[in-house]
Amino acid sequence: MKRNTWQREAVREALGGNDGFVSAQTLHSELRDAGSPIGLATVYRALADLAVEGEADSLQAEGESLYRACTPGQHHHHLICRNCGLTVEIEADAVEQWAQATAAAHGFSQATHVVDVFGLCAACRLAAQGS
Repeated sequence: MKRNTWQREAVREALGGNDGFVSAQTLHSELRDAGSPIGLATVYRALADLAVEGEADSLQAEGESLYRACTPGQHHHHLICRNCGLTVEIEADAVEQWAQATAAAHGFSQATHVVDVFGLCAACRLAAQGS
């Protein structure tokens, strides 16, 4: 575990203040707008560390890493609106069983996985239908 610096704590707090997934650049802009002298490279490092330690979720969208604060130690999956970014944590027992069975069938153990399901949330679907 990395030591807790003021920069890392600032990134953790800023990430927790956002509801959905955000990029390092967006978080950096928010921190700078609030008067922080933190550098962009430091934000990237802190986000990567938080993701490795399970304090942040990370996903790739259009070639960019996006991050969101999460509860450490709880494995979960996401439904993500590809229009507005609304993210819902979901349980997926069938996926868990499939992943373990597939790994075992091929002689693997200690299998881990990431499942993110992208679509349009109800509000964005309705907005798209209305236009």
